Amino acid sequence: MIDSLFATIALFLLTAAGFSAYKTRAIERTYPNIGELTDVGGYNLNAVHLPRPATSDLPALVFIHGASGNLRDQFEAFAAPLSGRAEMLFVDRPGHGYSERGTAENALPSGQADAIAKLMDKLGIKSAIIIGHSFGGAIAAAFGMRHPEKTEGLLFLAPATHPWPGGVDWYYTLAAMPVFGWLFTRLLVMPIGLRRVENGTLSIFHPNKRPADYIAKTAPELVLRPQTFRNNAADVVNLFAYVSAHAPRYREIKAPTIIITGDSDDIVLEELHSRGLARDIPGSELVTIRNLGHKPDYVTTDVAIAAMERLAGQPRDLQTLAAQAENRIAGLTGETSGRESSSQAVTTS
Repeated sequence: MIDSLFATIALFLLTAAGFSAYKTRAIERTYPNIGELTDVGGYNLNAVHLPRPATSDLPALVFIHGASGNLRDQFEAFAAPLSGRAEMLFVDRPGHGYSERGTAENALPSGQADAIAKLMDKLGIKSAIIIGHSFGGAIAAAFGMRHPEKTEGLLFLAPATHPWPGGVDWYYTLAAMPVFGWLFTRLLVMPIGLRRVENGTLSIFHPNKRPADYIAKTAPELVLRPQTFRNNAADVVNLFAYVSAHAPRYREIKAPTIIITGDSDDIVLEELHSRGLARDIPGSELVTIRNLGHKPDYVTTDVAIAAMERLAGQPRDLQTLAAQAENRIAGLTGETSGRESSSQAVTTS
Protein backbone atom coordinates (compact mmCIF):
# COMPACT_ATOMS: atom_id res chain seq x y z
CA MET A 1 0.00 0.00 0.00
CA ILE A 2 2.74 2.42 0.98
CA ASP A 3 4.83 1.42 -2.02
CA SER A 4 1.86 2.06 -4.28
CA LEU A 5 1.32 5.49 -2.73
CA PHE A 6 4.97 6.44 -3.22
CA ALA A 7 4.86 5.20 -6.78
CA THR A 8 1.76 7.32 -7.47
CA ILE A 9 3.39 10.40 -5.95
CA ALA A 10 6.59 9.82 -7.91
CA LEU A 11 4.64 9.40 -11.13
CA PHE A 12 2.75 12.65 -10.47
CA LEU A 13 5.97 14.55 -9.77
CA LEU A 14 7.68 13.23 -12.88
CA THR A 15 4.65 13.95 -15.03
CA ALA A 16 4.26 17.50 -13.67
CA ALA A 17 7.96 18.28 -14.04
CA GLY A 18 8.03 16.82 -17.55
CA PHE A 19 4.98 18.83 -18.58
CA SER A 20 6.50 22.04 -17.22
CA ALA A 21 9.79 21.44 -19.04
CA TYR A 22 7.99 20.55 -22.28
CA LYS A 23 5.73 23.64 -22.15
CA THR A 24 8.69 25.88 -21.31
CA ARG A 25 10.43 24.81 -24.51
CA ALA A 26 7.19 25.13 -26.49
CA ILE A 27 6.57 28.67 -25.20
CA GLU A 28 10.10 29.71 -26.16
CA ARG A 29 9.63 28.27 -29.64
CA THR A 30 6.34 30.15 -30.00
CA TYR A 31 7.80 33.40 -28.64
CA PRO A 32 11.50 33.51 -29.58
CA ASN A 33 13.72 36.35 -28.48
CA ILE A 34 13.18 39.47 -30.60
CA GLY A 35 15.90 41.47 -28.83
CA GLU A 36 19.66 41.33 -28.40
CA LEU A 37 21.65 40.37 -25.30
CA THR A 38 24.20 42.84 -23.91
CA ASP A 39 26.70 42.14 -21.14
CA VAL A 40 26.22 44.78 -18.44
CA GLY A 41 28.81 43.45 -16.01
CA GLY A 42 28.82 39.69 -15.70
CA TYR A 43 25.28 39.05 -16.90
CA ASN A 44 23.22 39.84 -20.00
CA LEU A 45 20.25 42.14 -20.37
CA ASN A 46 17.96 41.63 -23.33
CA ALA A 47 16.50 44.59 -25.20
CA VAL A 48 15.19 45.86 -28.49
CA HIS A 49 17.19 48.97 -29.37
CA LEU A 50 15.89 51.19 -32.16
CA PRO A 51 18.64 53.72 -33.01
CA ARG A 52 17.97 57.41 -33.33
CA PRO A 53 16.38 58.10 -36.74
CA ALA A 54 17.23 61.12 -38.87
CA THR A 55 13.64 62.35 -38.43
CA SER A 56 13.79 62.27 -34.63
CA ASP A 57 11.93 65.04 -32.79
CA LEU A 58 12.03 63.48 -29.32
CA PRO A 59 14.79 62.54 -26.89
CA ALA A 60 15.67 58.88 -26.43
CA LEU A 61 12.86 56.85 -24.82
CA VAL A 62 13.42 53.93 -22.43
CA PHE A 63 10.45 51.67 -21.71
CA ILE A 64 10.20 49.53 -18.56
CA HIS A 65 7.52 46.83 -18.39
CA GLY A 66 5.54 45.74 -15.36
CA ALA A 67 5.26 42.56 -13.29
CA SER A 68 4.64 39.30 -15.16
CA GLY A 69 5.60 41.04 -18.39
CA ASN A 70 8.42 41.37 -20.88
CA LEU A 71 9.62 43.93 -23.41
CA ARG A 72 7.04 42.89 -26.02
CA ASP A 73 4.28 44.53 -23.96
CA GLN A 74 5.59 48.08 -24.31
CA PHE A 75 7.08 47.38 -27.75
CA GLU A 76 3.67 46.48 -29.18
CA ALA A 77 2.08 49.55 -27.60
CA PHE A 78 4.61 52.18 -28.67
CA ALA A 79 7.12 51.09 -31.32
CA ALA A 80 4.84 51.61 -34.32
CA PRO A 81 3.14 54.86 -33.19
CA LEU A 82 6.54 56.40 -32.37
CA SER A 83 8.35 55.06 -35.43
CA GLY A 84 10.79 57.61 -36.86
CA ARG A 85 10.45 59.96 -33.91
CA ALA A 86 13.01 58.80 -31.36
CA GLU A 87 15.70 56.38 -30.35
CA MET A 88 13.87 53.73 -28.34
CA LEU A 89 14.97 51.07 -25.89
CA PHE A 90 12.57 48.32 -24.82
CA VAL A 91 14.11 46.31 -21.97
CA ASP A 92 13.46 42.87 -20.53
CA ARG A 93 13.94 43.62 -16.85
CA PRO A 94 16.58 41.47 -15.09
CA GLY A 95 15.25 37.92 -14.80
CA HIS A 96 12.32 38.54 -17.14
CA GLY A 97 11.77 37.75 -20.79
CA TYR A 98 15.19 36.73 -22.08
CA SER A 99 17.30 38.79 -19.65
CA GLU A 100 19.48 37.05 -17.10
CA ARG A 101 18.78 37.82 -13.44
CA GLY A 102 22.25 38.98 -12.53
CA THR A 103 23.23 39.93 -8.99
CA ALA A 104 21.14 39.77 -5.81
CA GLU A 105 20.58 43.54 -6.03
CA ASN A 106 18.43 42.95 -9.11
CA ALA A 107 15.65 41.58 -6.91
CA LEU A 108 14.96 45.23 -6.01
CA PRO A 109 13.81 48.18 -8.16
CA SER A 110 17.03 50.02 -7.34
CA GLY A 111 19.17 47.21 -8.72
CA GLN A 112 17.07 46.96 -11.85
CA ALA A 113 17.31 50.72 -12.36
CA ASP A 114 21.10 50.47 -12.12
CA ALA A 115 21.11 47.59 -14.61
CA ILE A 116 19.16 49.65 -17.12
CA ALA A 117 21.53 52.58 -16.60
CA LYS A 118 24.47 50.26 -17.38
CA LEU A 119 22.68 49.07 -20.52
CA MET A 120 22.17 52.67 -21.63
CA ASP A 121 25.89 53.29 -21.18
CA LYS A 122 26.73 50.21 -23.25
CA LEU A 123 24.44 51.37 -26.06
CA GLY A 124 25.60 54.98 -26.00
CA ILE A 125 22.36 56.47 -24.66
CA LYS A 126 23.47 59.41 -22.51
CA SER A 127 20.02 60.37 -21.25
CA ALA A 128 16.38 59.58 -21.95
CA ILE A 129 12.77 59.98 -20.96
CA ILE A 130 12.09 56.95 -18.75
CA ILE A 131 8.65 55.36 -19.14
CA GLY A 132 7.55 52.86 -16.49
CA HIS A 133 4.30 50.90 -16.51
CA SER A 134 2.91 49.38 -13.29
CA PHE A 135 5.83 47.69 -11.43
CA GLY A 136 8.07 49.49 -13.92
CA GLY A 137 6.96 52.68 -12.20
CA ALA A 138 8.89 51.76 -9.06
CA ILE A 139 11.97 51.22 -11.23
CA ALA A 140 11.44 54.51 -13.07
CA ALA A 141 11.24 56.31 -9.72
CA ALA A 142 14.44 54.59 -8.57
CA PHE A 143 16.10 55.56 -11.85
CA GLY A 144 15.13 59.20 -11.40
CA MET A 145 16.61 59.26 -7.90
CA ARG A 146 19.77 57.27 -8.63
CA HIS A 147 20.59 58.51 -12.14
CA PRO A 148 19.32 62.10 -12.45
CA GLU A 149 21.97 62.94 -15.04
CA LYS A 150 20.48 60.29 -17.35
CA THR A 151 16.87 61.32 -16.75
CA GLU A 152 15.37 63.89 -19.12
CA GLY A 153 11.89 63.15 -17.84
CA LEU A 154 9.76 60.51 -16.13
CA LEU A 155 6.46 59.16 -17.40
CA PHE A 156 4.56 56.89 -15.05
CA LEU A 157 1.75 54.75 -16.48
CA ALA A 158 -0.54 53.24 -13.81
CA PRO A 159 2.52 52.99 -11.53
CA ALA A 160 3.06 50.86 -8.42
CA THR A 161 5.19 53.08 -6.20
CA HIS A 162 3.76 53.26 -2.67
CA PRO A 163 2.83 50.94 0.22
CA TRP A 164 -0.59 49.33 -0.11
CA PRO A 165 -2.94 47.37 2.18
CA GLY A 166 -3.58 43.67 1.81
CA GLY A 167 -0.20 42.14 0.98
CA VAL A 168 0.41 40.07 -2.16
CA ASP A 169 -1.24 36.96 -3.61
CA TRP A 170 -0.32 33.68 -1.93
CA TYR A 171 1.27 32.17 -5.01
CA TYR A 172 3.89 34.93 -5.14
CA THR A 173 4.81 34.31 -1.50
CA LEU A 174 5.00 30.55 -2.10
CA ALA A 175 6.98 30.86 -5.33
CA ALA A 176 9.57 33.08 -3.67
CA MET A 177 10.31 30.52 -0.92
CA PRO A 178 13.70 28.75 -1.15
CA VAL A 179 12.61 25.07 -1.36
CA PHE A 180 8.84 24.96 -1.68
CA GLY A 181 8.98 27.76 -4.22
CA TRP A 182 11.40 25.80 -6.40
CA LEU A 183 9.06 22.80 -6.35
CA PHE A 184 5.93 24.89 -6.85
CA THR A 185 7.25 26.69 -9.93
CA ARG A 186 8.48 23.47 -11.55
CA LEU A 187 5.42 21.35 -10.84
CA LEU A 188 2.27 23.45 -10.57
CA VAL A 189 2.74 26.97 -11.95
CA MET A 190 2.71 25.96 -15.60
CA PRO A 191 -0.54 23.90 -15.65
CA ILE A 192 -2.33 26.37 -13.39
CA GLY A 193 -0.97 29.45 -15.11
CA LEU A 194 -1.81 28.37 -18.65
CA ARG A 195 -5.46 28.14 -17.64
CA ARG A 196 -5.38 31.67 -16.18
CA VAL A 197 -3.70 33.58 -19.01
CA GLU A 198 -6.96 34.42 -20.80
CA ASN A 199 -8.86 35.71 -17.77
CA GLY A 200 -5.74 37.27 -16.30
CA THR A 201 -5.07 39.45 -19.31
CA LEU A 202 -8.74 40.39 -19.55
CA SER A 203 -8.67 41.53 -15.90
CA ILE A 204 -5.58 43.69 -16.51
CA PHE A 205 -7.51 45.68 -19.13
CA HIS A 206 -10.84 45.75 -17.23
CA PRO A 207 -13.09 47.69 -17.59
CA ASN A 208 -11.65 48.37 -21.03
CA LYS A 209 -11.51 45.92 -23.92
CA ARG A 210 -8.36 43.87 -24.37
CA PRO A 211 -7.03 43.81 -27.97
CA ALA A 212 -7.91 40.47 -29.56
CA ASP A 213 -4.28 39.79 -30.50
CA TYR A 214 -2.76 40.95 -27.21
CA ILE A 215 -1.69 37.50 -26.00
CA ALA A 216 -0.22 36.47 -29.36
CA LYS A 217 1.78 39.70 -29.62
CA THR A 218 2.97 40.20 -26.04
CA ALA A 219 3.78 36.61 -24.94
CA PRO A 220 2.55 36.71 -21.33
CA GLU A 221 3.15 32.94 -21.08
CA LEU A 222 6.90 33.64 -20.86
CA VAL A 223 6.44 34.45 -17.17
CA LEU A 224 5.22 30.90 -16.48
CA ARG A 225 8.69 29.46 -17.08
CA PRO A 226 9.89 28.27 -13.65
CA GLN A 227 12.87 30.55 -13.05
CA THR A 228 11.13 33.56 -14.58
CA PHE A 229 8.12 33.03 -12.32
CA ARG A 230 10.43 32.80 -9.30
CA ASN A 231 12.13 36.05 -10.29
CA ASN A 232 8.78 37.74 -10.80
CA ALA A 233 7.53 36.49 -7.43
CA ALA A 234 10.64 37.77 -5.66
CA ASP A 235 10.15 41.19 -7.28
CA VAL A 236 6.55 41.39 -6.10
CA VAL A 237 7.25 40.08 -2.60
CA ASN A 238 10.12 42.54 -2.12
CA LEU A 239 8.23 45.56 -3.45
CA PHE A 240 6.24 46.49 -0.33
CA ALA A 241 9.27 46.89 1.92
CA TYR A 242 11.17 48.66 -0.84
CA VAL A 243 8.54 51.31 -1.59
CA SER A 244 7.84 51.76 2.12
CA ALA A 245 11.47 52.75 2.59
CA HIS A 246 11.92 54.76 -0.61
CA ALA A 247 8.61 56.56 -1.19
CA PRO A 248 9.58 59.31 1.32
CA ARG A 249 12.56 60.05 -0.93
CA TYR A 250 10.55 60.73 -4.09
CA ARG A 251 10.75 64.42 -3.26
CA GLU A 252 14.40 64.17 -4.34
CA ILE A 253 13.31 63.66 -7.95
CA LYS A 254 13.96 66.81 -9.98
CA ALA A 255 13.20 65.59 -13.51
CA PRO A 256 9.98 66.74 -15.21
CA THR A 257 7.34 64.14 -14.31
CA ILE A 258 3.93 63.14 -15.63
CA ILE A 259 1.69 60.42 -14.19
CA ILE A 260 -1.14 58.90 -16.24
CA THR A 261 -3.66 56.75 -14.41
CA GLY A 262 -7.23 55.49 -14.59
CA ASP A 263 -9.84 55.84 -11.88
CA SER A 264 -11.05 52.28 -12.62
CA ASP A 265 -7.71 50.50 -12.15
CA ASP A 266 -8.36 47.30 -10.16
CA ILE A 267 -4.72 46.20 -10.26
CA VAL A 268 -2.93 49.23 -8.78
CA LEU A 269 -4.99 51.70 -6.75
CA GLU A 270 -4.57 55.13 -8.28
CA GLU A 271 -5.52 56.92 -5.06
CA LEU A 272 -2.49 55.43 -3.30
CA HIS A 273 0.17 55.25 -6.00
CA SER A 274 -0.51 57.85 -8.68
CA ARG A 275 -1.86 60.47 -6.31
CA GLY A 276 0.98 59.66 -3.96
CA LEU A 277 3.53 60.34 -6.69
CA ALA A 278 1.83 63.59 -7.62
CA ARG A 279 1.98 64.61 -3.98
CA ASP A 280 5.58 63.53 -3.44
CA ILE A 281 7.35 64.69 -6.63
CA PRO A 282 7.50 68.50 -6.76
CA GLY A 283 6.02 69.97 -9.93
CA SER A 284 4.68 66.64 -11.21
CA GLU A 285 1.51 66.45 -13.24
CA LEU A 286 -1.24 63.91 -12.62
CA VAL A 287 -3.56 62.90 -15.46
CA THR A 288 -6.53 60.85 -14.22
CA ILE A 289 -8.78 59.38 -16.89
CA ARG A 290 -12.27 58.25 -16.00
CA ASN A 291 -13.26 54.63 -16.76
CA LEU A 292 -9.67 53.73 -17.63
CA GLY A 293 -8.20 50.55 -16.14
CA HIS A 294 -4.60 49.42 -15.76
CA LYS A 295 -3.46 49.79 -19.38
CA PRO A 296 -3.13 53.45 -20.39
CA ASP A 297 -0.29 52.33 -22.67
CA TYR A 298 -2.82 50.55 -24.92
CA VAL A 299 -6.18 52.21 -24.23
CA THR A 300 -4.93 55.82 -24.23
CA THR A 301 -1.71 55.52 -26.21
CA ASP A 302 -2.25 58.97 -27.69
CA VAL A 303 -2.28 60.60 -24.24
CA ALA A 304 0.89 58.74 -23.25
CA ILE A 305 2.69 59.91 -26.41
CA ALA A 306 1.48 63.47 -25.86
CA ALA A 307 2.96 63.26 -22.36
CA MET A 308 6.31 62.23 -23.86
CA GLU A 309 6.09 65.22 -26.19
CA ARG A 310 5.27 67.45 -23.22
CA LEU A 311 8.30 66.12 -21.32
CA ALA A 312 10.38 66.91 -24.41
CA GLY A 313 9.29 70.54 -24.21
CA GLN A 314 6.57 70.51 -26.84
CA PRO A 315 3.31 72.29 -25.95
CA ARG A 316 0.56 69.74 -25.30
CA ASP A 317 -2.77 70.24 -23.56
CA LEU A 318 -2.95 67.00 -21.63
CA GLN A 319 -6.16 68.12 -19.92
CA THR A 320 -8.04 68.32 -23.19
CA LEU A 321 -6.53 65.10 -24.52
CA ALA A 322 -7.48 63.26 -21.33
CA ALA A 323 -11.06 64.46 -21.60
CA GLN A 324 -11.18 63.38 -25.26
CA ALA A 325 -9.92 59.96 -24.21
CA GLU A 326 -12.69 59.76 -21.63
CA ASN A 327 -15.27 60.50 -24.29
CA ARG A 328 -13.75 57.85 -26.55
CA ILE A 329 -13.81 55.26 -23.76
CA ALA A 330 -17.37 56.21 -22.87
CA GLY A 331 -18.39 55.76 -26.49
CA LEU A 332 -16.91 52.28 -26.53
CA THR A 333 -18.73 51.32 -23.32
CA GLY A 334 -21.98 53.10 -24.04
CA GLU A 335 -21.50 55.42 -21.05
CA THR A 336 -21.13 59.18 -20.80
CA SER A 337 -18.00 60.72 -19.40
CA GLY A 338 -19.87 63.10 -17.15
CA ARG A 339 -17.77 66.14 -18.01
CA GLU A 340 -16.78 68.44 -20.83
CA SER A 341 -13.27 68.82 -22.20
CA SER A 342 -12.68 71.78 -19.93
CA SER A 343 -13.11 69.73 -16.74
CA GLN A 344 -10.23 68.88 -14.43
CA ALA A 345 -8.54 65.90 -16.07
CA VAL A 346 -5.15 67.11 -14.86
CA THR A 347 -4.06 68.02 -11.36
CA THR A 348 -0.69 69.62 -10.79
CA SER A 349 1.14 69.19 -7.51
